[in-house]
Amino acid sequence: MKITTLVENTTKCNNLGYEHGLSLFIEAAGRTILFDTGASDVFARNAEILGVDLTSVDAAVLSHGHYDHSGGLKAFFAMNKHAPLYVRKDAFGPYYSERNPGEYHYIGVDQSLITSNRLIFTSAYTPISGGITLFSKVEGTDSIPSGNKSLYRKEEETYKVDNFTHEQYLAIMEGDVRLLVSGCSHRGILNIVEAYHEHWGLYPTHVIGGFHLYNHRTGEPEAPQVLEHIAKKLLESKAVYYTCHCTGEENFLALERLMGDRIHYLAGGDILQLGKEDRHESECNQ
Repeated sequence: MKITTLVENTTKCNNLGYEHGLSLFIEAAGRTILFDTGASDVFARNAEILGVDLTSVDAAVLSHGHYDHSGGLKAFFAMNKHAPLYVRKDAFGPYYSERNPGEYHYIGVDQSLITSNRLIFTSAYTPISGGITLFSKVEGTDSIPSGNKSLYRKEEETYKVDNFTHEQYLAIMEGDVRLLVSGCSHRGILNIVEAYHEHWGLYPTHVIGGFHLYNHRTGEPEAPQVLEHIAKKLLESKAVYYTCHCTGEENFLALERLMGDRIHYLAGGDILQLGKEDRHESECNQ
């Protein structure tokens, strides 16, 4: 199983672009999957540099309805004429961020895309092919990110705190690898991992994704006691974690101190090879 990070907030490579966003190219279980497209077409330009053929993508997945994961969709549809996009119908809702009190900024998906014939609307449990499944029913409330409090859905003229029913997660099983991929984990990474366990009776062996622990309104990391609790619970799952994007540098460093080699940072241009011997490397001109 191979995962190439096409774009992320950071990169160690001087020939790659980066932005606040996330896009992963996944080769697993006989399929090629594009998981999110970042905020713009940077993912596509990076893919060309990294030797990733986006025309070969069999299926695209949108993790949730925010611009930093959906902004490159038009560029992807223009270069790949066949891959369907698996998406929650709620992802096309009117989503906003309150960056200052009373100031709401639209952060949702380009609404013109809802008319595309490439969309497949997903349910709580949606198989894509053998060993590849999307799920979205996450009901736990353990350590919901504090940053969610500034993220809203507009209903008529009222802004209501988003409950993230539009968020979904990718599960891939290949050999001994059980991979869980999450875009931002707005429903809380602990609850998502537990929902995986409830679905399959086992914990994932590997987890990739942002944990949304950075509060963009306050600029503050999560409280130390919250991070200690999250680290303790993640360690209990026995999985190896590769986090990125909205986790926040301070939060990652705190988790790394608590979790050691069970957690790693995934930057733009990084490539994971998961199997009997995991490999985490960067294939680019630094």
